[in-house]
Amino acid sequence: MKRIKHPILGSIALLSICMLASCRDTSDSQGEPQTYPVLTVKYDNVNVAESYSASIQGRQDIEIYPQVAGTISNVCVKEGQNVKEGQLLFVIDQVPYLAALRTATANVHSAQAQMETARLDCESKKVLLAEAVISDYDYLLAENALAVAEANVEQAKAQELNAKNSLSYTEVRSPSDGIVGTLPYRKGALVGGNMSQPLTTISDNKQMYVYFSMTENQLRVLMNKYGSLDSIVANIPPVRLRLNDDSLYDEPGHIESISGVINRQTGTVSIRSVFPNTKRQLLSGGIGNVVISYPQVNTIAIPQTATVELQDRILVYKLNEDNTVTSVPISVNKLNDGKQYIVLSGLKAGDKIVSEGVGLLQDGMSITVKEEDK
Repeated sequence: MKRIKHPILGSIALLSICMLASCRDTSDSQGEPQTYPVLTVKYDNVNVAESYSASIQGRQDIEIYPQVAGTISNVCVKEGQNVKEGQLLFVIDQVPYLAALRTATANVHSAQAQMETARLDCESKKVLLAEAVISDYDYLLAENALAVAEANVEQAKAQELNAKNSLSYTEVRSPSDGIVGTLPYRKGALVGGNMSQPLTTISDNKQMYVYFSMTENQLRVLMNKYGSLDSIVANIPPVRLRLNDDSLYDEPGHIESISGVINRQTGTVSIRSVFPNTKRQLLSGGIGNVVISYPQVNTIAIPQTATVELQDRILVYKLNEDNTVTSVPISVNKLNDGKQYIVLSGLKAGDKIVSEGVGLLQDGMSITVKEEDK
């Protein structure tokens, strides 16, 4: 017997199969709620850290220029060498300056001899004047000649002193303790006082100046906390330095001075801090960030993992009594550790929020609470 297929019955059977599959999928998607860690919001004391771009300079960066002209006869140091105050750096050809000093010394002796001759002549004429052998005019001429001779001696001594100084300037010495910079001039190079480039630079880097700037409003916050600018310098806690490679410098520094003038172009105030550099890890000309930390009491701090950003808003998911979650917008201040937020508004002590995996949550979703984070 031939089996007849009914089109209506076939359609009903297909629809039944689809409905059963749909029910099975819905059941699967609404299975056991996922487990999420939850924390209870509470007030706590935290350290707020503010970071400011900074430039690093040696306490003294002294450019060394020669005070006399000549060829370099000896370079006594190497680049990067540690030198002491007064240590010899360069020697400029001394031969012409030695000759000039000898000539000046000889001129002093000659002037002194002429002065003694003039003095003898003046004393002799003084006796003759007393015996009325010569007139007053002749005696005054002798006195004037002696005065001229004495002046010539002083002039010759000044020239001798100048020649001694010029000779001493042929030995270029370090004006302070520090580190020798680059040495662009070598033995035999002709140098002089009008050079555009220094012989070298001596950087006193036992301590380093680290300069940074604050806006007026940021400075006002510190003034409201500590009082005056002098009180900020005296009482603010030690500051830290984050280097350009994002590592934290191991020695703390302190703020040494705050400019009392606001830069009209930038609207900022310049601040100088000082950091020890005993291991010579800080280099003049480097950059970094000064980190200022100060305690904030009775505040709410939450991990950044408990938040999600959506259209320029920061949200957390608060746990309801029936274990469903609701998104709540909050305003925050980022801590410098990159791990936490200080909550300025949107949460209060006692609220429970999901601490991880919030990117998968939706309003009204039921969750299973993991053992509460401490």
